[in-house]
Amino acid sequence: MANEAAGTAPAPEGATGPILHLQHVYLKDCSYEAPNGPRGEGNWNPQINLDLHTGVTVLAPEIQEVVLTVTVSAKQGETTVFLVEVKQAGVFVLRNLSEEDTKRAIGAVCPGVLFPYARAQVSQLITLGGFPQLLLPPVNFDALYAANQNPTQSIPVEQAN
Repeated sequence: MANEAAGTAPAPEGATGPILHLQHVYLKDCSYEAPNGPRGEGNWNPQINLDLHTGVTVLAPEIQEVVLTVTVSAKQGETTVFLVEVKQAGVFVLRNLSEEDTKRAIGAVCPGVLFPYARAQVSQLITLGGFPQLLLPPVNFDALYAANQNPTQSIPVEQAN
């Protein structure tokens, strides 16, 4: 118990019900590119593109790192104005969950927990780059997960070394 991070409660060991417990949230990686800086010609009306990706790495039995990658690009005509990529990660304890519940947790619940953190990082990077604030809209990860369900499709899982 002495090795636990301050401010985080351990997942109950003896619990027999399903457990989904967030242990840590952290910025794993980020990238910001603005080839021409914040100078723009004419009206500021860029085409914004948002891409989301979720990956998972098994760290230990019942402990998984989920990484939500958020990529935002802005183009004014054919010119790229900025490109931002944020990889927001979290370490989650998933215990006593069925296989279907585990998939749903990794594909919908965990990204839903991580998205507000990634959204704030994206907004901050864009603002620090000299552009007007960009607030990403809320994302319904449950709906995305349901839409992407296919018996032959799965989320890639990596084993930690």
